[in-house]
Amino acid sequence: MDTEPFVPSKLGTDSPELLRSRMAGQRYLFLPDLIDHTAIREVRHDILAVCAQAGWLAPGTDPDEGIAAPGVRYVAGQPEFGAVYTEIQKLESFHALAHQPGILDAVRTIVQDDVLVHPRNIARVIFPQNTDYTTPAHQDFIHIKGTADTYTCWFPLGDCPPELGGLAIMAGSHPDGVLPHVPALGAGGKGVVTEPLPYHWVASPLRTGDALLFHSHTVHKGLDNVSADRLRVSVDFRYQAVSAPVHPSSLLPHHGQLTWDDIYAGWKSKRYQYYWRSLPVNVAG
Repeated sequence: MDTEPFVPSKLGTDSPELLRSRMAGQRYLFLPDLIDHTAIREVRHDILAVCAQAGWLAPGTDPDEGIAAPGVRYVAGQPEFGAVYTEIQKLESFHALAHQPGILDAVRTIVQDDVLVHPRNIARVIFPQNTDYTTPAHQDFIHIKGTADTYTCWFPLGDCPPELGGLAIMAGSHPDGVLPHVPALGAGGKGVVTEPLPYHWVASPLRTGDALLFHSHTVHKGLDNVSADRLRVSVDFRYQAVSAPVHPSSLLPHHGQLTWDDIYAGWKSKRYQYYWRSLPVNVAG
């Protein structure tokens, strides 16, 4: 696949008008070094500790390296994956990461309103050499609903060199709305046929702290993790103007295996528990 590199943007250096113009035109912002490295390392450590407990990591290796155990390959939808994902969803550090100030500043610049952080946070754990299940090209709106002007912030929990894959974005797509989706393997289970679309793919390696912010109609896809033995760990967090309509499902835990009370049990702080209930949220749908 031929790609061009991401166009970098910088909060505080690029004007708000330029950032909004880029989002409107290219349908994404690449924001290098946006997110606190210490917070990322904490969440990475916590997620990989869960993976280690499940036997997903190679014995005798540093869990923070994310080296997959030989012969272990799981994908979302399998019971073994679901059991581990349930434990990841309970991590307080994981949910707190969605409230990073840099992300909120970037979204606030785009929506020009107070920001609603969707509590339905998503973690991705992608095994190496499992390319049949690489996330297909798709648009997030079909899963999010609510306002089309919802923005996904995707970033890896650690450096993401080319062999780990990462994310590719079809720059400029798709100002005309939602495209037809068809069944597909990989996260989400649905994809779009991209060959007829008049856009080009952009992708670059990401470093710890780098983030991508893109519109719910933007076509994007995962890239193959072709590393020999390393897991790719990343997150998808979603944001919108608090005054815009939000679908009720976006206020529920991801995958619906747990209640919020299940998730919050054992948390040390109530800061990010049910925070949206104190906001003037416009639930519709």
